Amino acid sequence: MIRINHILYILVATLLFSCSTDKAIRKGDQFYAINEYIEAAKEYKKAYRKTNPKEKSTRGVIAWKMAECYRKTNNAARAMGSYKNAIRYNYPDSLVHRHLADALLVTGNYKEAIKSYETFLAIDSEDRLAQVGLQTARQSAEWKKNPTKYIVKRADELNGMRSDFCPMYVGSDTTMIVTTSTRKEATGTDISGVTGQKCADLFLTKRNDKGKWQKVELIQGETNSAYEDGACAFTPDGKTMYFTRCVTDDQFPRFAAIYRSPRKDATWGKPEPVKISSDTLSSYAHPAVSPDGEWLYFASDMAGGVGGFDIWRFYIGSNKFKEGILENLGEQINTEGNELFPAFGPGKELYFSSNGYPGMGGLDIFCASQVNDSTYKVNNMMAPVNSNADDFGITFAPELYRGYFSSNRNDARGWDHIYSFYLPETVHMLRGWLYEKDGYELTGGVIHMIGNDGSKSSIGVMNDGSYSVRVTPGVEYVLLGTCKGYLNAMQELTTTDQTGKVEYQRDFELAPIHRPVLIDNIFYEFDKATLTPESTASLDELVTLLENNPNVTIELGSHCDFRGSDKYNEKLSQKRAESVVNYLIEQGIDAERLTAKGYGESSPKTILKKVTEKYPFLKENDVLTEQFINAIQSEEEQEICHQLNRRTEFRVLRTTYKLYE
Repeated sequence: MIRINHILYILVATLLFSCSTDKAIRKGDQFYAINEYIEAAKEYKKAYRKTNPKEKSTRGVIAWKMAECYRKTNNAARAMGSYKNAIRYNYPDSLVHRHLADALLVTGNYKEAIKSYETFLAIDSEDRLAQVGLQTARQSAEWKKNPTKYIVKRADELNGMRSDFCPMYVGSDTTMIVTTSTRKEATGTDISGVTGQKCADLFLTKRNDKGKWQKVELIQGETNSAYEDGACAFTPDGKTMYFTRCVTDDQFPRFAAIYRSPRKDATWGKPEPVKISSDTLSSYAHPAVSPDGEWLYFASDMAGGVGGFDIWRFYIGSNKFKEGILENLGEQINTEGNELFPAFGPGKELYFSSNGYPGMGGLDIFCASQVNDSTYKVNNMMAPVNSNADDFGITFAPELYRGYFSSNRNDARGWDHIYSFYLPETVHMLRGWLYEKDGYELTGGVIHMIGNDGSKSSIGVMNDGSYSVRVTPGVEYVLLGTCKGYLNAMQELTTTDQTGKVEYQRDFELAPIHRPVLIDNIFYEFDKATLTPESTASLDELVTLLENNPNVTIELGSHCDFRGSDKYNEKLSQKRAESVVNYLIEQGIDAERLTAKGYGESSPKTILKKVTEKYPFLKENDVLTEQFINAIQSEEEQEICHQLNRRTEFRVLRTTYKLYE
């Protein structure tokens, strides 16, 4: 009886133990399904401890699940141990070797990481992420030995006792920074099952008169909630904030969404969700506003992407024809891995974090410079900005290669902290304006740049017609200003080797195709058609314009004032127009592209708005006819009108000359 009772006791205990293990696994699976990875890991850990080591298959599965929880909460050290246990107990999915290699990489164990990547690639040689990881493991040590010139320091004045990340200047105002933090002052009371910390909130700090950051405090307004709020961005004017919010749901996974909040003096108004897509089962996070304020860049795992999370953009500008445009940045930027945390640099470069390119481990920060409308050149920022841990959430002070970013380097818990960076090197900036000849700024233009270092780029002008771009010292550039409806204009720039901050300016004056264009400073000998030497400078500019626009034919029109007989004025103006044409032909312009036309006094000048700024007595669209001029009381003003009527203009006739030959 005693023996039988003992056996029954063991059987009952075993059944109870088994039920307890199964219950822990089920609870872990439930937490995992709604992304509560911290809680899921606790349950899996209970189940693992209660499972007999002889049950290798069960232990291997539990270890794998536990490792996945640690991986998704950035706890690489624990993930590494759990993946090793999964392999020890013969977990069948070969992916365990790649994930172990990733964890080894993040913890700086490059030699072991190489072995694990090679083990996995022996099974699946085509896996792109494993190939990238192997390259990363092999090159990281070398990159650490040869860092870039960036200076990186932990910004303790912005960090608290928990996670602090995604710093962001408020528009162009470098005296204020908004950060995301899980510090104890955050508004919520619950502990996040994803991070094991309080739900994050948005915090603000300001510089004092001495340039020191003051106390970090909750941002004022209605943006913070009991949920996860953070990873924000601002429009260029600092009046609108976009940020990420993750709403908790005990029954379903959380999907991040992007919200918009307007600025009301020193506070922020009630946020509203940004309707990007009808897909409600995908995440939309990490907003960034383009320098022109027209596009909202963000990270999402929605369908139609290249990998896990991709960088997308959504039109938020005022052009009604572009409303609702949603674009994936494509394989120029996105990979099979994750691309996250987009941001823009002082030269309008796109920065983002990725684990899909060769790097140093974890998420690395990359810079994508636009070569042309469809091509980007992507570069890793390397050490010391990047590390073997996760590096992300970068922000730049306007026009400077300095600012802040986030990293969980050197933190065994995987918590994030803010770091400062700056580049102590020469910064050469090119700025300028694109405007209409005899008119105002053009907002729809593009400046194309080609350097003798092999660089090519296109820069869209801002809404005020201005542009700015960083240029490389010691490079010769050819610049082409373009705008639809206007002739192209070319400029050249040779940057110096001067150190420090250097600025260059190149403005582009574009001639319109739709109306005659005045040729300034054309002079003839008195009562003759002979050009004076002072005219050559303006005519040489016209030669350059025609050389830059080889498919254009023009009419050269000469005009007189109404004094003198009609016949005489017509004959004189025709000869003067022919003199200009002959000069252009002598400079190598094909005669077939040129037509001379003498108008005499038959086509008096119509006043443009720009002219009224110099001569306030005139109004836009005034026509300087004989009747109009005679009605003016002032002889001085009458003479100004005569001078305006005596002019030489060119008018575009065709834009397809020899275009199809």
